[in-house]
Amino acid sequence: MIKRSIMIATGSYLPERVVTNEELCAWVNTSDNWIRQRTGIRQRHFADDKELTSHLAIKAARHALEMAKIDAKVIDLIVVATTTPDDTFPATATKVQKELGAFNGAAFDIQAVCAGFIYAIAVADNFLKAGQGSTALVIGAETFSRLLDWKDRTTCVLFGDGAGAVLLRVIDANSKDSWGVLSTHLHTDGCKRDILYVDGGPSATKTVGHVRMNGKEVFRHAVSKLSSVIDESLEANGLSPNDIDWLIPHQANQRIIDSIINRMKIPTEKVLVSIARHANTSAASLPLALDEAVRDGRVCAGHLLLLSAIGGGLAWGAGVVRFGIPVHSWCYSK
Repeated sequence: MIKRSIMIATGSYLPERVVTNEELCAWVNTSDNWIRQRTGIRQRHFADDKELTSHLAIKAARHALEMAKIDAKVIDLIVVATTTPDDTFPATATKVQKELGAFNGAAFDIQAVCAGFIYAIAVADNFLKAGQGSTALVIGAETFSRLLDWKDRTTCVLFGDGAGAVLLRVIDANSKDSWGVLSTHLHTDGCKRDILYVDGGPSATKTVGHVRMNGKEVFRHAVSKLSSVIDESLEANGLSPNDIDWLIPHQANQRIIDSIINRMKIPTEKVLVSIARHANTSAASLPLALDEAVRDGRVCAGHLLLLSAIGGGLAWGAGVVRFGIPVHSWCYSK
């Protein structure tokens, strides 16, 4: 027997304020057509001034707990992936822990920007398989609107705020069982850090800066590196693209997604896409898309998921997950 962490529930939260492309045009020298053609984005959600990353994370976590019908007291580990923490320290995860009343174990943040959720899943999965807990709450949460330079239309139109969460629970499984987190694959190339970064921080400038991006280079590396890590994930599990029920790519740019699925020959009907409604929510992008598809019935227990993301660092990764609980075959419905 081996230990394997299974994904038992999802949750998400989007701030109430919706900002359309048309509204952005009043602030930025751009147009709805310009944004849609280059990104596929129609709208995004922005947190209000009093709404913090922790608030979004807590609401997403509660939705996941409600789906799983479990009490927060059973959680042994909370990992929050975020680039926009409430404070320099302590970790935003400590606020989540306090508000949920989940005092049974550890809580900490991970910073891998848009790849953060994949990194957080990998960390939580390895904690559980190592016997350091039985239940983990993994959250991707961002108030990325706080990092935008409203004079730079090439970046400020791309991002939104939101949070998504999943619950992992460890089980004893036969080595041939194909449920839960089957594998994760993480990579970083610090030599490319300057093509996507925020020019500020407590050590360097003592202030929070803004997103700076070399769009052409980011596009090129995103397509090549995500295609490569998807191949790596499939090969590690003896799978082909046809075996995957759903590809869940990072929701950064529709053209990047299209280029990847064309290169990998993955049918578009097997790809979960939410960028038009959410924009790029960084570490929240994957769990937001996943929760939406679980709740509308597209993703069901037993479905094989391939998640992939890339962000500043450059950091990128992928994971293969058989979703749901082995003893049940279900689709969520409200």
